[in-house]
Amino acid sequence: MDHFRVGIDGGGTRCRAAVAGAEGRILGRGISGAANILTDPETALVHIRLATEAAFQEAGLPVSGLSSATAVLGLAGNNVADAVSFIAARLPFAKAEIVSDVLIALQGALGDRDGAVASLGTGTVYSIRQQGTVSMLGGHGFKVGDLGSGARLGQGLLQEALLAHDGIRPASPLTETVLAEFGHAPAAIIAFAHTAHPADYGRYAPSVFSAAAVGDPVAVDLVRTAARHIDQTLDAIVARDVRTLCLVGGLAPLYRPWLTERPGIEILDPTADALTGAVALAVQRFASDPSPAQMEAAQ
Repeated sequence: MDHFRVGIDGGGTRCRAAVAGAEGRILGRGISGAANILTDPETALVHIRLATEAAFQEAGLPVSGLSSATAVLGLAGNNVADAVSFIAARLPFAKAEIVSDVLIALQGALGDRDGAVASLGTGTVYSIRQQGTVSMLGGHGFKVGDLGSGARLGQGLLQEALLAHDGIRPASPLTETVLAEFGHAPAAIIAFAHTAHPADYGRYAPSVFSAAAVGDPVAVDLVRTAARHIDQTLDAIVARDVRTLCLVGGLAPLYRPWLTERPGIEILDPTADALTGAVALAVQRFASDPSPAQMEAAQ
């Protein structure tokens, strides 16, 4: 059996997996649900396995190959040691390394070149590579960070809907739509918020941008505030003498018109996506691992 490399991109909304040969050519891809190991580690494990099995199936490979594969997993929530230990002990792979989802986005977007990547999705986090050294800004999680994220936008929208319901702030078509979804019952919004994960809030982000595009005042205010948070971080990155920026993630193209222009700063389109970056790292990190065939020949 060949010695496969697996890349995992596990975020707050979905988990994607790719299986490749030892040289890095992707053979199959799979997708499943959210894989934030901090907010819901048990579900993350299920979705990691489901996405990987789907990748093996698309490649026409037996799923039993998971047990001999080596993997790099870029996972949201990887900055909490207990969560990483819990996941690492239960993964189905022969060898695996858990890294930040930011690192795989950086590798996918820039390859091995220097620059900074802003990952704008359900969460927000920023990575910088300078002369081979990688550092990160943000990414502290929904409860105390992730400013400008899809989760924060969704949370802000529900807050504005409640304020409009109580007559504290003006209503708008968007707040009316949200209130109608919950039957104009604040108790229903409160119950939702009591159990909601970042991805549950994040699903409202596209509607906020759509409403802002047609001038909904609540949506415009929410997006402008979020864009200001992102601009502040980008300013801090540029102040570190970074001259190449790349915006990635599901919200990146939606934010571009709302962000400040920065003359002299190169804004690149990503070379590849985070999943491709995870595969590339898996090939790099496990390049010296022999295949089962090589191991058998050496005996």
